[in-house]
Amino acid sequence: MDEQKMRKGKWQATIFLLVIILMTYFASSITQFNLLESITTIPQAIGWMVTNLFITGEAITKLPGIIEKLTETIFMSIAATTLAAVLSIALALLGSKTTKVNNIFSVIARFIASFSRNIPVVAWSLILLISFGQNSVTGFLALFVGTLGFLTRAFIETIDEASPSSVEALSATGATYFHIVNNAVIPQSLPQMISWILFMIETNIRSATLVGILTGTGIGYMFDIYYKNMNYDVVALITFSIVIAVIVIELLSNKIRKVIL
Repeated sequence: MDEQKMRKGKWQATIFLLVIILMTYFASSITQFNLLESITTIPQAIGWMVTNLFITGEAITKLPGIIEKLTETIFMSIAATTLAAVLSIALALLGSKTTKVNNIFSVIARFIASFSRNIPVVAWSLILLISFGQNSVTGFLALFVGTLGFLTRAFIETIDEASPSSVEALSATGATYFHIVNNAVIPQSLPQMISWILFMIETNIRSATLVGILTGTGIGYMFDIYYKNMNYDVVALITFSIVIAVIVIELLSNKIRKVIL
């Protein structure tokens, strides 16, 4: 019996590997992607980065402005995430099977989550750029809408995973909907929700750089200006600053997660 399971597992793994290889081959053929040619260009790309992307003394003089724009980007990401989190909790309570008020609200909440989540942040930036122009509001809204969909979906799954026993116990005592949510659902789900919020803050800080290039805001806009002017020493400093900021925020998030989980 064990041998049959092992053979079945090997066959499944072999078939899966063959499917992946075939999909890769067809995708490469359609897109005209040449793997060998790409590999041979790696040394040339590394050489270009080594000779161009190094921080000079002149670039260091731009550091105060870089820090200012980076701080603006970080706070915009945090603001977009926290505001989206508040609305996501409300939508998740309506969309979850455990706490839904009725099927109509549940479908609407899930549709909003699916619609906003399945459109990339870059696409939202371009869509909102037409209406609001190049300003910080456009960048904020692009991050907000994308975050709203992701967190709503994550919060719905988190609430659905909560133990139904406490909900049933409070319902049996005649507790109101809001008492059930406050005393049974939120206490169980809150640690995981905070973890998702921290994850989205990290993600949005990375995404905000690309959003800033499109919307003309924050550190992304500064990166775009210096890159187009071929000031690669400043580009290197901006990139280094973004990497350090993301690492620091990720370390802080991990410490917070260890405390709450």
